[in-house]
Amino acid sequence: MNFVKQTLASIIGTLAGLFLFATLGVSSLVILLITLASVDTEPTIKDKSVLVLDLSTEIRDREPIVNLGDILSERNNSVLTLTQVVKNIEKASKDDRIKAIFLDGSNASGGSGYASFAEIREALIEFKESGKKIIAYDVTISEQEYYLTSLADTLIIHPMGLMELNGIGTEPLFWTGALDKYGIGVQVVRVGEYKAGVEPYTRTQLSPENRQQLEVLLGSIWDNYLQQIGESRKIKANQLQTIADNKGVLSPQEAETLKLVDQVGHRDQAVSILKEITENEDKSLRQVSFNNYTSIPVTGVNNNSSSNKIAVVYLEGTIVDGIGNREQIGGARFARILRKIREDEQVKAVVIRINSPGGSATGSDVILREVQLIQEKKPVIISMGNVAASGGYWIATGGEHIFAQPNTITGSIGVFGILFNIEEIASNNGITWDVVKTAKFADLGTVTRSKTDQELAIYQASVNRVYDVFLEKVAKSRNLSKDMVANIAQGRVWSGETAKKIGLVDSFGGLDTAINHAVEKAELGEDWQVTSYPTSQGFAELFMRRTLDEDIKISNNSTDPLTREFFKFQEELKHIQNFNDPRGVYSILPFNWQLH
Repeated sequence: MNFVKQTLASIIGTLAGLFLFATLGVSSLVILLITLASVDTEPTIKDKSVLVLDLSTEIRDREPIVNLGDILSERNNSVLTLTQVVKNIEKASKDDRIKAIFLDGSNASGGSGYASFAEIREALIEFKESGKKIIAYDVTISEQEYYLTSLADTLIIHPMGLMELNGIGTEPLFWTGALDKYGIGVQVVRVGEYKAGVEPYTRTQLSPENRQQLEVLLGSIWDNYLQQIGESRKIKANQLQTIADNKGVLSPQEAETLKLVDQVGHRDQAVSILKEITENEDKSLRQVSFNNYTSIPVTGVNNNSSSNKIAVVYLEGTIVDGIGNREQIGGARFARILRKIREDEQVKAVVIRINSPGGSATGSDVILREVQLIQEKKPVIISMGNVAASGGYWIATGGEHIFAQPNTITGSIGVFGILFNIEEIASNNGITWDVVKTAKFADLGTVTRSKTDQELAIYQASVNRVYDVFLEKVAKSRNLSKDMVANIAQGRVWSGETAKKIGLVDSFGGLDTAINHAVEKAELGEDWQVTSYPTSQGFAELFMRRTLDEDIKISNNSTDPLTREFFKFQEELKHIQNFNDPRGVYSILPFNWQLH
């Protein structure tokens, strides 16, 4: 017996020691990393320097939550916020130490959305107007990259590279065949001929209405692209269209002959041009990255510090009911944030930045109510990003002024419900259910069988009511008749350019324009500062959350094309978790629209 006791005591002691060691080890690591993160390592900048924007940088509306691996590998440095990029360009135009901007496409692999790039493009145009130079180098020039690099005073493409100019397109994914094959039933209720969010589950190809709206939408974005590129390169839009129709992909030599680029050469040749501009021909090029430049103060540039706050609330992701995760817009979570903003007397105006395809109708309305309550006390301005549609537009109706870019995707005023059932797949595998109920519709929400015609009528009535509410909100917000709204609704998606013409958007402009408008409405003059929400989390909290709940995302740069398609497919499956509305009613874009 003593032997058993001693053995058990030894085992328990050993386990306790190991647990204590592990705990102390992790704690020490956290403390060490926090200490290292707190060390003052403010970067410096020398005269005659070049500001470098790596075109492989992911540009998002707000800072992403980083994990421990990102911190240790510095992968988080490849992400910048749109505000950081635009502010850095504005600072550089007034910074005598910065002589040029270098757009480096050595590792580029696409873009971050046309509307986001439109704001960066505007800032780059103002930079050039200050008398400073922009030099660009790329290997494989995608259309989104060219949207920026076409502005360069000198654009160099690698001799073994290529240039894409073949128009923009989208390839929606359809699940219907797979769902049929595995015996998963789908029933839908919807309002709006163009509300295509249900099509991936009910069709094997685009409906005529969906195809029509996509053609109009992409055509509007493409026309705007050709016009702006044409102005930069002094080439007529119809000439660019001819190239896209007849060439599609150009060799570097063809791109140079057609004056789409200025020179075929290597990165070191771009560096040589930059050395001439900075008068450092015999020395190494003095460079500062956008990441480092963000924290460098510039004399003469106002870094506002004030008790008068402009709150910028970033709504980025799919809208869901409840709290949601960090990649979603949880109705309850953002309602709580907005309530705090409303009660904060230092906040004088609010900008709601929307970059969302929509989602839960309930979640959207919960957020909208809080936006409306703020609007009763202080100005609320809406800034639309790449996408602000469906539920995103629902929320936008709470603002007094809506800004968008011509290539923003918006509208999609419509709703639908999607009802899955596993009756067939269960039956094929010998699984059955029985039911006991006290009323005819007690099992209305079951997924074990398909819905009866009477039950579908109940869901359809619910969708109709939500759609009618949506129309009323838009009509009241936009000062339009309900009949007029009904004509431009039907779930149809519009570009920002068309949306302005039909009254869904007030003005063109990016986030900075919206902030300045909010300052003007609040009559703050020069005495104000921006505060962003949701607020950034502390390092320790980030470490613990991301360590316990890790999302592994493999960069497109490190995978082959087939593997990339697999990960896209995997990402599509994740979107099903966004369907959590308690009414089963959604206002959301077809979530697998990707422009390329």
